[in-house]
Amino acid sequence: MRTLEELIKELPPELQKEVHDFVQFLLEKRMRKHGRTLRQDWAGALRDYRDQYTSLELQKKALEWRGD
Repeated sequence: MRTLEELIKELPPELQKEVHDFVQFLLEKRMRKHGRTLRQDWAGALRDYRDQYTSLELQKKALEWRGD
């Protein structure tokens, strides 16, 4: 079985560039996923409203407040 490098060398230059661009895209995509941390600064933000609304009503209110 031939290596990836050997296979790529058999391609014409424009397809080699396309392979290069695709690999760059995959690497950047992977870095973006690993680069972000999960934000949880919203936790407990609606605590003051727990006696006034049910959880479903709170979800609807949160959407209103966010403008969605």
